[in-house]
Amino acid sequence: MYPVMKRCLDITCSIAGLIVLSPLLLALAIIIGIHMGRPVFFKQKRPGYNGEPFKITKFRTMKDQRGKDGIMLSDEQRLTRLGKFLRSTSLDELPELFNVLKGDMSLVGPRPLLMQYLDRYTPEQARRHEMKPGITGWAQVNGRNAISWEEKFALDVWYVDNWSLWLDIKILALTVWKVICREGISSPGDATMPEFMGSIDAKVNTELAQGYWEVAAADIKD
Repeated sequence: MYPVMKRCLDITCSIAGLIVLSPLLLALAIIIGIHMGRPVFFKQKRPGYNGEPFKITKFRTMKDQRGKDGIMLSDEQRLTRLGKFLRSTSLDELPELFNVLKGDMSLVGPRPLLMQYLDRYTPEQARRHEMKPGITGWAQVNGRNAISWEEKFALDVWYVDNWSLWLDIKILALTVWKVICREGISSPGDATMPEFMGSIDAKVNTELAQGYWEVAAADIKD
């Protein structure tokens, strides 16, 4: 059974957030519509709890530009100046509060990635789907896109095994600080992160996970 207290926190905070932030959401929708046209929202199928697909909703940050060969340009080329600002401030993530209210996501949890990644995870990495995906998460406050995929997944699995209401509250507080500092927004040379193609060495992943479990366990006690 999914943690009842976690769901109560999600419902309470998402409703409060949508009410308080409604003027900002409306203003951003208008600005995006003027600068990039329609659609204002970006919707994409992502794996949720137990890998079940759902449609994530975010503010649009890229244009649908293609090269002369008809192939879609890279994320870096399609990302607009407004889009960069929205991503650096995490404002593009605000519509995900609707996903949280609906129950597809949680405020805190492993970030929902791409559907094609499901077949590329090791069995240990796939355990990140034992919790609902989150707007923010343990990996996001411990490096975000400045760390490797393997490090992210190790942190995600640690969160799944060590979830508590206090940990969620701590992550939410740390997220506010990270957004203010604008840390780990992107991996060098990419708009966000390079595509995850799978892990070469499962033993390395296990060692990374063990290391993060030990560090994170000590951090929570602080």
